[in-house]
Amino acid sequence: MTPLIIGALVAISLFIILSFGVPVAFAMGVVAVGFLVIFEGIGSLGIVAEGLFASINEFTLVSIPMFVVMGAAIAVSPASKDLYGALDRWLQKVPGGLIISNIGACSIFAALSGSSPATCAAIGKMGIPEMRDKGYPEGLATGAIAAGGTLGILIPPSITMIVYGISTETSIGRLFLAGVIPGVMLTTLFMAWALFTAKRNGYSFNSNASPYTFKEKLEVLPRITPFLLIIVGVLFALYGGVATPSEAAGVGAFLCIVLTMVIYRMYSLKKLWAIISESMKESVMILMIIGASALFSYTLSSLYVTQTVAQEIASLDVNRWVLMGMINLFLLFAGFFLPPVAVIVMTAPILLPIIISAGFDPYWFAIILTINMEIGLITPPVGLNLYVINGICPDIKLTTILKGALPFVCCMIIGILLLCLFPQIALWLPNLVLGKAV
Repeated sequence: MTPLIIGALVAISLFIILSFGVPVAFAMGVVAVGFLVIFEGIGSLGIVAEGLFASINEFTLVSIPMFVVMGAAIAVSPASKDLYGALDRWLQKVPGGLIISNIGACSIFAALSGSSPATCAAIGKMGIPEMRDKGYPEGLATGAIAAGGTLGILIPPSITMIVYGISTETSIGRLFLAGVIPGVMLTTLFMAWALFTAKRNGYSFNSNASPYTFKEKLEVLPRITPFLLIIVGVLFALYGGVATPSEAAGVGAFLCIVLTMVIYRMYSLKKLWAIISESMKESVMILMIIGASALFSYTLSSLYVTQTVAQEIASLDVNRWVLMGMINLFLLFAGFFLPPVAVIVMTAPILLPIIISAGFDPYWFAIILTINMEIGLITPPVGLNLYVINGICPDIKLTTILKGALPFVCCMIIGILLLCLFPQIALWLPNLVLGKAV
């Protein structure tokens, strides 16, 4: 049996198991162990425990639960409500201002949490009911939050960027910087579409709203400014060479918990445990996926599937941009069925040598890959953010949410095209701050 046929059987088996609702980590683990035993015998099981332990025995991985704690501390506390309220007050008179403030809140919360579902849930719980009360169409209101939530995996500090850096052995600090301008670009595209839609349809939602005084606009800022300063401090520590990603994340997590206790008086153990338990669940899920994917990757490599696929792609006599288009279609398809972390740890080590040999920058490719994963978050059949929004507003049909999110998918595709035409959108800032990558 050829490696390509084995690879096809592995992919089919994985999708069949996932279709039964088995968690991604367990599905990859079962497929990996099954094919190892079938083709290499029962003795190959000796590598399972060792491989799982080795894959998560990385000091850099400590940064993942720490950044998760940062996001959970803000999501569980009233900080997200204050963030939303501040933007709503300052953008009240902008046409379509409420929806623009929601997208802006998503972008800032994304930087605070690093998680798309958390961003989607935190802002959606407040923003969607408010927009519906003001008369915004349900599709536009839910679609904007679903799309805005995807910014959580692009704008630093991003957990998926950390996973990409670990999987490809690239600089996490440089990856964070590469995501800044593309994150702002996508946020701007989302806002532009929302503003265009508001004007095109003649919406006038603020006519009956009482304007906020300057004092009311200022009074909420002291409660959210410290959290924004933590993000600035974490990034400064990373790029200033003061601390490693794990150390910076640990200090940031500690400060976020302290701030929630001081500013919002969250002293009770019950409230603090809500932060820790939520962080623990998400962190264990991510680390399990990383561990299982390492075992999955070992199986593919051991059966020469990875090497054969890479050789077949590299041997294609096509223009490098045609090759990039094929890779984008593959990533888009994978994102339809798998969460971003799973796609990254499974595909990035295979694709990176091909990308580099074709003359593309690995940090630029990280942004392209991430935006493809963002599209997967708001497209079926998985579309995690769609289901998060549907859970917040169960009376709104899933098809309505999807239709509202589709124009924002077009914005993401435009973003990918702009990055292909102007790679410096992603590379200018990291090259300016850290110098050109060797």
